[in-house]
This record gives sequence, structure tokens and C-alpha cells, in this order.
Amino acid sequence: MNKQLKEKLALLPDQPGCYLMKDRQKTVIYVGKAKVLKNRVRSYFTGSHDAKTQRLVTEIEDFEYIVTSSNLEALILEMNLIKKYDPKYNVMLKDDKTYPFIKITHERHPRLIVTRNVKKDKGRYFGPYPNVQAARETKKLLDRLYPLRKCSKLPDRVCLYYHLGQCLAPCVKDISEETNREIVEDITRFLKGGHNEIKKELEAKMAEAAEKLEFERAKEFRDQLVHIESTMEKQKMTMNDLLDRDVFAYAYDKGWMCVQVFFIRQGKLIERDVSMFPMYQEADEEFLTFIGQFYSKNNHFLPKEILVPDSVDRDMISELLETAVHQPKKGPKKELLLLAHKNAKIALREKFSLIERDEERSIGAAERLGEALNIYTPHRIEAFDNSNIQGTNPVSAMIVFIDGKPNKKEYRKYKIKTVTGPDDYGSMREVVRRRYTRVLRENLPLPDLIIIDGGKGQINAARDVLENELGLDVPVAGLAKDDKHRTSNLLIGDPLEPVFLERNSQEFYLLQRIQDEVHRFAISFHRQIRGKSVFQSVLDDIPGIGEKRKKMLLKHFGSVKKMKEASLDDIKKAGVPAAAAQLLFEKLKK
Repeated sequence: MNKQLKEKLALLPDQPGCYLMKDRQKTVIYVGKAKVLKNRVRSYFTGSHDAKTQRLVTEIEDFEYIVTSSNLEALILEMNLIKKYDPKYNVMLKDDKTYPFIKITHERHPRLIVTRNVKKDKGRYFGPYPNVQAARETKKLLDRLYPLRKCSKLPDRVCLYYHLGQCLAPCVKDISEETNREIVEDITRFLKGGHNEIKKELEAKMAEAAEKLEFERAKEFRDQLVHIESTMEKQKMTMNDLLDRDVFAYAYDKGWMCVQVFFIRQGKLIERDVSMFPMYQEADEEFLTFIGQFYSKNNHFLPKEILVPDSVDRDMISELLETAVHQPKKGPKKELLLLAHKNAKIALREKFSLIERDEERSIGAAERLGEALNIYTPHRIEAFDNSNIQGTNPVSAMIVFIDGKPNKKEYRKYKIKTVTGPDDYGSMREVVRRRYTRVLRENLPLPDLIIIDGGKGQINAARDVLENELGLDVPVAGLAKDDKHRTSNLLIGDPLEPVFLERNSQEFYLLQRIQDEVHRFAISFHRQIRGKSVFQSVLDDIPGIGEKRKKMLLKHFGSVKKMKEASLDDIKKAGVPAAAAQLLFEKLKK
């Protein structure tokens, strides 16, 4: 621990607030909250920790803190700071999907649709349905039961739905508002949990039709009953009050937490959500952070009631989310909580071996690679590769690996602009200069390690630009291949020396994945550029002949061959200005 950290730790207040941990590049890597800042922040630098917390601590070079007046304020501030800084060690719920609703549109002739966009358009929305298949099956059932219009635009004649009895055909018939209103009310009653009432009504109508010997009609009612039962039985009934609620439970072990959420809609358990992540705070506080992010970041529907375990602060959650929060002691609600907790424990146990294996292949490999190279752990690695065929269409590509995993959002492609001919060294100088000039200009994060897919010449070219032109001190290593184009040697240092790595080690496999990926990315970009250059036309590079006129000419003449046979007047009659027509005519004749 450096001297500055020790002095700041001594000045920490014993008040609630948030703290921001920073690495050596002053990047915020973790945001946390505390009831007592002094105790929580100091705990990171004293005592023993599990491996992942120790990894966080080794990266901390500085921290800041913000004092709040209450623990609730600290929770809200923590959520906002996580959104702002997107720290790599915080739980970030990446799932931004929206759940579907069944909607009755507000139109003269309403429609029934499944949508993920809830708008203030006077339509009636029912849901959400975390299981999109359940929403579609329910709509399909309602389409059979209630003949609302199906077409988004009214056609000029009846469609198949009318002949199937699933539409009243407002396109050709005068359907009253009263009729539409009655159908909408029946659908609303059904979706609010009244399907049992609908079943009783259909059973009565079926019996009445059978008594009148209207067997075809009775069969229609029977088929509708079968459809209702087959659709609604797929959703297990759990509560009788038909209330929308979410049930949260969690389990934790070895520094990891698993949260299970049961979605109950209209009294039915229709879906669950499972989240697993590393924890750096106390379990109850980690859960509070999770539940705040769950509704604010992912746009999840907020139900009328939430069930949570006894171990968390119910009042704080209720105040934060502004909804009813309960901690049941017995009965069916308690059984739901226990079931969610049981599922969380099982999921945590089953996934541990996979998590540990993934850690070994990614961050563990990056740590050991740093040790082998005698540098800081390379959490962020950027790799470069050039691609050309005898100097034609030269391109370069850069990929990014963070904690041993590819981050494809940050991949970049470069067309070489200042180099002519097959000059790999010049290409590497240009692309490294362009990349890190932009990094400095836009204050983007610097890598912990730069890998060049090439030999000593490319490595020295990149290092010369970084050190002598840009004044950056970033380790640069090179990956050389053997005669079978396989990863052979890792070169680093001044002068460059090979670094020995076990061929069956995870750090060597990590380098192989980086080399294969940057090569794949560069080659695919080069093929894309080369493919575009193949498709050239005799009409290219003629002033006044752009893409639209090219298409117009080809459409008018049918082919370039017929265009060559045309006279100057024919070209002008096709709609080409005189000057451009003259240039085109001359080029075609050549």
C-alpha cells in the first residue's frame, strides 16, 4: 500500500456514503456503498480476502468517497455512479431486453397485438409476459375466441379470418362501437384472470346448443374450451389473489452470489430470472445494489408486490422502489421464497466448476502472463495485425482482450493511407500512430500490454512510434509464428528476447487465442475490401456519372455492351447531361 493511500485511510469519516476505487490510470474500477465509510474502505486493506477480492485490491492505487446523509441516499448514489462509470468489478446487468405485453389498440376497430413497447396511446396493456411464447399462445387463443379485426390496414374485401369466424370484417361491414366495446370488455375480463368465468359461460352455451340439436355450434364451443384449457394449463397456478408480484431470494458462497427471481403474473408463476456475480460487500448490501439495478437498468416491469428474504432491509427497498415489499413468515408466499432460495443454492453449486474453469482460462491466464513478462497484470491487451497481398489493399486490424476475454465492441479496422507497396513496418507505424493519437486525444483507456502479430521489425516500429513520437510507456510484445504458421515465440524487452511459456499452459493458450483472433479479424477485413475492389465498372470515375445515373443507364440500355453500341444522342436521350454524355461516349469507344 502506498503512502498516499495510508494517509487517506486515516482521514475516512464514520458516516454513510459511497467510495470509488481507482487503478493506476485513474480509471474507476469499483463503486461501493457503506453504512460507515471508515470501516468498510479500511476492510479492503486489512485481513485476508478471497482471490477475486485480492485481485481488486492489488489494482487499487487511489480512492475517492462521497458522504451521504443516510444509507438509502448511499444506495441511490451508488446506482447512479455505477451507471456513470461502468466499473469493471461491479455487477452490471447487461440484459436489456424488454418483455412483451398483450395490447388492445385504441382504434375505431380495435386489434389485439403482442408488443414490447408500452406507450401512452390510450391502448390497454396486459402483462408483462417474461415468456414471449406464453404471450403469443394467449393471443392466439383470444383470436379464436373473440373476432376483433386482424389486419393493420383495412383491405377492400374480406380475408380468411372472416371465413374462419375470427373477424367481423369491418372492412366491408358496418360494425357498431357497442359491438367492439363488448368484445374488448370480454378480452379484458379474460386477461385479468377471468378465464374460469369464460369457461363456465362456454360450457353453458355448449350444453344449450346440444339441447337444441345444434351440434356444429356445440362443437365450436367445445373446441374453444379445449383451447383455453391447453393454453392456461401450461402456466402453473401458485396464488389465488391474481396479484402481480416478483419473488427474490439469494444464496452466496466463496465470494459469489446467485439471485433467483420468480415472476408471478395474474397469480401464475410464468418465468424466472437467474443472475450470478462476484460479491465484494456484505451479502445483504450486495443484494440491495442488485435489486436497485434490476429495475432501473433493465426496464423490468415493477409489480404491485415484491417478496424478499428476512435478511434484507425491507423498508429501504420499499422506499427505493416505491412499491409494497413483504417478508412472509409462513404460508404459500413463504414457500415461494424457500423454493427460490433452494433454486439459487442449486444453481450456485452447479455453476461453480464452470466459473472456476473460466477464471483459470481468462483472468488467471492474464495474471500469469504478467508474471512471465515481469509487468503489471495485463487486464487490457490490445493486439495488431496487418494484411495485404503484395501491397495491394493494405489494411490493419486491432482487437481488445479484457481480463482474458475478447471485447468485440472495441475492435477497430484501419485502411492504410500513407504507405504504398508491401511495407509492413510502415503500415504498423501508421496504425499504431493513428490508434494512440486518438487514445490520447479522447482520453481513452491505455492498454496494459500491446501485442504485435509479427517479428522484430514490426515490434520495433510500433515501439518507436509509442516512445519517441507519443511519449507513451506501454509494454510491447510480439508473437512470432513457426514454419507451420503456429504461435511460436513471445518477444519482449530491449533488446528483444524470447520469453519461455509452457506450451500446455493457460497463458500460452491465451496468446494463441489473441493471435488467431487478430489474424482472423484482419484477414476478414482484407477480403471484404478486396471483394469490393473486384466489382468495378467501366462507368466508374466519369464526372457527372454517379450511382443513380449508373443504375439509370443500365436499366435503359440493359447492358454495357448495348451502351457501347449506342450513339451520343442515344446516351443524351437516356437522361445524361451533354458534358457527361460526351465523356461517357468517348470512354466507351476506347
